[in-house]
Amino acid sequence: MSETTSQLGQAGTSAWAPLRQPLFRALWLASVTSNIGTWMHNVGAALLMTLLTPSPTVVALVQAATSLPVFLVALPAGALADVVDRRGLILVTQGWMLLAAAGLGLLTILGLTTPLILLALTFALGLGAAMNGPAWQAIVAEVVPPAQLQEAVALNAAGFNLARAVGPALGGAIVAAAGPGPVFLLNAASFVGVMFVVSRWPRAARASRLPAEHVLGAIRVGMRYVLHTPALQAVLVRSGVFIVCGAALWALLPLLARDQLGLSAVGYGVLLGCLGAGAITGAVLLPRIKRKVSLDALVAGATVCFASVTLAVAYLQDVYLVGAIMAPCGVAWMALMSSFNTAAQTAVPAWVRARALALYLLVFQGGMAVGSLLWGAVAARVGIPAALVCAAVGLIAGFAVVTRYRLAGGEALDLSPSLHWPEPHVVVEPRPEDGPVLVLVEYLIQAERSHDFADAMHALRGERLRDGAMRWGLFNDPADPQRYVEAFLVASWVEHLRQHERVTSADRQAQEVARAFHVAGTPPKVSHLIHREW
Repeated sequence: MSETTSQLGQAGTSAWAPLRQPLFRALWLASVTSNIGTWMHNVGAALLMTLLTPSPTVVALVQAATSLPVFLVALPAGALADVVDRRGLILVTQGWMLLAAAGLGLLTILGLTTPLILLALTFALGLGAAMNGPAWQAIVAEVVPPAQLQEAVALNAAGFNLARAVGPALGGAIVAAAGPGPVFLLNAASFVGVMFVVSRWPRAARASRLPAEHVLGAIRVGMRYVLHTPALQAVLVRSGVFIVCGAALWALLPLLARDQLGLSAVGYGVLLGCLGAGAITGAVLLPRIKRKVSLDALVAGATVCFASVTLAVAYLQDVYLVGAIMAPCGVAWMALMSSFNTAAQTAVPAWVRARALALYLLVFQGGMAVGSLLWGAVAARVGIPAALVCAAVGLIAGFAVVTRYRLAGGEALDLSPSLHWPEPHVVVEPRPEDGPVLVLVEYLIQAERSHDFADAMHALRGERLRDGAMRWGLFNDPADPQRYVEAFLVASWVEHLRQHERVTSADRQAQEVARAFHVAGTPPKVSHLIHREW
């Protein structure tokens, strides 16, 4: 970070602090512009499909073509964003979306667009967005100091909500005046700004001397990391439980606006605008709130607020009252989204951050899709008000499910690389693909301290498994009761060398606690045994 960035991180945070960083400010403005273009495009695509075919099923496929790529490529996209240069990946995906939008715009202006072409190019855009998402989310932590991460996430969410409020209305007006073709071209142009800003970002090159991971292997490592990281599991469970019920308001609000409030498309847009205004207000208030309450308390309060609004709109008939309560709903939504995203980012080190965020996005988008289908079906059977009441009850009942999953803001963990492990001592250098590798670490422990030592080693177990070990065990020698051997198995020699790079400062502290029990005058003996085929 620059000296200015460091000073800002030390000076405390405000809602606008990240915008004082020139790079973040440029990325934020470019992102808001691009998101406005995307929402304009969505309106244009939906309206164009209604002109091309009367089939409701085909019209609904436009949204499916936008969402499906997230489920297909989220995990590979996260792995790729951790393996290759994120800056280059973002440029490629933005260029891909530019070409897809521009192609659709030109074909539409020429009158050549068919339903199949519209669906194919919409899917291509969704594919680009899904591949771009994890890398884009992961770079936030690279361009602001840690103290400003939650404010940066909140500002990004506020920008997204601002775009959601402005984009549909602007897109509808342009479609009415000039048709959908110009809307698609404007969306294509919006990607140029992002590409220009990212291309001028002097991101440091990857420093590792080891070969890059293969994507499939990187996915496996990422999933194993999640399985042994309770803090990240808590984020995934809490966000998944919330969004399945929280999706009801988003899914049923258009129907509620039309059938219960008698609003037109413009009136529905005003409701979204009220919600977006609340989200922006939430971004401003969030730094003050988080200084006074814990992350768990913030999420709990925001969930109760969101559930209360969901319950209230089930029965309110007054348009102005519904619009008024959309504002606190936006504040609550902002607090929840930024809290979950920040907790996911701070629960993992940089080397696996994009994979963790990809899984978070997959859980969130999947929960939104499942929730929308669920509450749509419930509303069709029992009515919109009853469905919203059930969803509100579900939001509160979710607390009983997630009480054991406490969110950690990550403030107490230093996940920066430690690089304190010495290089393995070998006479013959193994090939990178050689393996599996059995790593043995021998300790001498006083008998009366063996139980405390075992507790300390249990903390190390999670670290070894997170960083690449397939199996781990602690063994005691009955011929010498003071002798303990830690053993863990790694897939290959290069994967073990990657373990050396993945160790964090927090891991180092846990290792030092365990090694403090070692009573010999020399450090614990470390051996590396490589499987050989004979």
